[in-house]
Amino acid sequence: MRRNTLARPAAAGGLVYSTEGGRMCPQCRRPVAACTCAAQRAAAAPAGGGAVRVSRESKGRGGKTVTQVRGLPLAEAELQALGKALRAQCGSGGTVKDGVIEVQGDHVERVLALLAARGVAAKRAGG
Repeated sequence: MRRNTLARPAAAGGLVYSTEGGRMCPQCRRPVAACTCAAQRAAAAPAGGGAVRVSRESKGRGGKTVTQVRGLPLAEAELQALGKALRAQCGSGGTVKDGVIEVQGDHVERVLALLAARGVAAKRAGG
C-alpha cells in the first residue's frame, strides 16, 4: 500500500471531500449544504459589542492611507451597503473585510459626519 505524503493530517481539518455528501465543513464536519457553522457566524456577527470607531491607517499598505470603520453592529449585507454609500460620498474606492469598512484615503472627518447623519454614534480612534 502506497502512502500519500501530501495528504493533510487529521488534526489540520480532516475530511475535505466525501463521495456521499460532497464538500465537508472543517469545523462541524457536515456537508457544506447542511453546515451549521455559517448560520452561527451570521447570527453572532451583528452583536458588534462596543462603540463604533473610525480610524486612519497606513501601516502595511505601502504608505497609502485608509480610513477604517470598526464595530458596526450590522449584518454583512448591511455593511456592504453602508460601505458602498460611504465610498460614494467620499468619492473613493474601498472594501469591506472581516466586518471592517475600509475607504481609501484620509476621510475620517467626512466619514464621522456621514455616520452621525445616519444616527450612528461613532468616535475617532487613533491620532
